Amino acid sequence: DWSIHENRTKYCQLTILQPPPGHSFILATPQRQQPSNFCICVVPECTCSRGQVLGKSCCLHPSGDLLPTCQCCCLLGTLCTDTYLDPEKVACWVQRMVVTAWLYLHESYNFQFTLLPSCRSCRFQLTDPSGMLFIIELVFAVQQ
Repeated sequence: DWSIHENRTKYCQLTILQPPPGHSFILATPQRQQPSNFCICVVPECTCSRGQVLGKSCCLHPSGDLLPTCQCCCLLGTLCTDTYLDPEKVACWVQRMVVTAWLYLHESYNFQFTLLPSCRSCRFQLTDPSGMLFIIELVFAVQQ
């Protein structure tokens, strides 16, 4: 979606999140919430049959030579609360990534970058030398 207002252009990008390798997303209703409030549960899945070709086991069935925790656990701890994907943690993580990536882009010399407050999406503003504003919002979703 996008819109133009005088000297401001706003872009809204739907960003589909993918589960980490060896995991899947499951739509769930936590017991202490209303049935209309859904959460995304991140669950490990067995990938042994896929990994046998490469001589690897999965997070559910680690072999003796693997560390007791899978490599995705750090990322899951960053993005989840308990076993649920936490929208605020996801937004903070993406915001940090966007800020870091911006420093490496050539456009960073021509535009002023401003991170805008948002707890469930990633919003930022780019201002060109003429004062034209570009507001970009990344909205997160998962596929069922």
